[in-house]
Formats: sequence, structure tokens, C-alpha cells
Amino acid sequence: MVSIRRAMASDAATVHALMRELAGHQGQRSAVSVSVDRMRELLARPEITYLIAEREGRPIGYVSWLVRVSLWSGSDYLALDDLFVSDGERGHGVGERLMRAAAEVADGRVIRWEVAAANVAAQRFYRRIGAGLLSKMICRWQVEPGAAAES
Repeated sequence: MVSIRRAMASDAATVHALMRELAGHQGQRSAVSVSVDRMRELLARPEITYLIAEREGRPIGYVSWLVRVSLWSGSDYLALDDLFVSDGERGHGVGERLMRAAAEVADGRVIRWEVAAANVAAQRFYRRIGAGLLSKMICRWQVEPGAAAES
């Protein structure tokens, strides 16, 4: 049986391992630079939520988000960061259970997230659960400190 629970600061090592598993699945393992200690600090913040799915006490997936505010509407929304289900557990409804648990926490608030254009299976899954997919480009800009003032 699968159970879903909120991750606590004491779950930092578990969350970290699941994140590394997701990054490995995406070929981006080196992109996870957060330490377990820093993850422990992050899990204690009220605007950050991780729900962990477990089968017989073994972690098999998670969904994570931050609460953000839309300056256009003035309303809070959930900015979904990751949805991940371990390889051997996919196709058994765990991802949908995690998303439905997030929707329950959202309590009517909007949930927004990104999905890679190439990730057709995820897009199919999101459509199946009733999500709308909008086309948008994601911009990323990282400027060295002090460099922005030089122009």
C-alpha cells in the first residue's frame, strides 16, 4: 500500500536521495548541489513543501512546491518544483496520487509548473489528470555579482 506524507526536516537525507535519483533519470545528477544540511534548513521553511510517497515505509516518489503570490491577481498559488516517481513504481498511480494530494493542499489555489517540451510522457500524464498545458518559453539569467551595474 502507498502512503503519502509531508516531509519534515528530519527527512532531508531521503528528499536529497530522491532528488538525486530524479536528476540521474534526467541526466543531470551534477546539477544537484544542495547539501543534506541545507535541505534540512529548506524543509523547515513554511513556504516549501515536499510530499513523500512511500510503499511499506520505503520512499518511492515525491512532489514539491513553493507557495508564491501572483502580483496580477494578488492570490497565492503553488509553484510546483518537482514530481518524481521511482522507475519501478511508475504506471501504478503514484504520480496521480501525489498530484491529487498537492491539489488537496492547494485547496482551490492554482498549481503551476513547467514541463520540458521533449517530455511527451509527462505531458500526456498531465493532460490525463486534467491539467492545461500552455506554451511559454523559460528564460534563465544568472549574472555575476556586480556585473549588472557595469553596463
